[in-house]
Amino acid sequence: MKTVTIHTLRDLKSRGEKFPVITAYDASFSRLIEQVGIEVVLVGDSLGNVIQGQDSTVPVTMDDMAYHVSAVRRGNSKSLIIADLPFMAYASEEQAMMNAAELMQAGAHMVKLEGGAWLEHTVCLLAERGIPVCGHLGLTPQSVNKLGGYKVQGRDEQAAEMMLKDAKLLEQSGIDLLVLECVPAALAKQISEELSVPVIGIGAGADTDAQVLVIYDMLGLSPKVPKFSRNFLAETGSLEGALNAYAAAVRDGSFPGPEHGF
Repeated sequence: MKTVTIHTLRDLKSRGEKFPVITAYDASFSRLIEQVGIEVVLVGDSLGNVIQGQDSTVPVTMDDMAYHVSAVRRGNSKSLIIADLPFMAYASEEQAMMNAAELMQAGAHMVKLEGGAWLEHTVCLLAERGIPVCGHLGLTPQSVNKLGGYKVQGRDEQAAEMMLKDAKLLEQSGIDLLVLECVPAALAKQISEELSVPVIGIGAGADTDAQVLVIYDMLGLSPKVPKFSRNFLAETGSLEGALNAYAAAVRDGSFPGPEHGF
């Protein structure tokens, strides 16, 4: 695999070729992900759930994120690495710039932020300063207490219109990628078609430009595997086989199926 950049992903979208994204939190998994040729690694604040045993991502700190980003980067020199800015790490523009710089210096190629229109100026500032940004709309886990649980977002017409508006605003502000989590498939399809940046889905149907899963979910290691995931380890019997099968299923469009969406 050649080194993956933002331009690599834009070219894939322009050719209508889907690409896989997977989370990683350490050098060993990151090395295996590079070996099987998965283009993008997300160092997610989901580490709070799957590594630390927390009941949400809220307790994850900047120190946690920087530590895991550096580990992932040491195991992988080819994939594009996205790092989550954790809860309240970008509440102000100054915080966002300082914390994004820390994650980039730890080894990330891009930072991810959860939220819509309120992030417009923050995204502009980061992009102007050479920090690529991935947006995140739909179910935003850092806001789980405000949302009242892990629920599908954008079901009614008003909410769907607002999400589409936010997606376009984030793109105008300078995001390079967008994650849609737990969004009705029809809405995710519309957003993917109307944006020029690649859109990554998780529980958002099969018509986004890419798919992302938490690696512990797709290996069947999580105590409760989400509806939108699939146990590729049980199907293949090896870690390398599972990652290869996941990547192939995303690329050929066989994953996710209708049973994985909303």
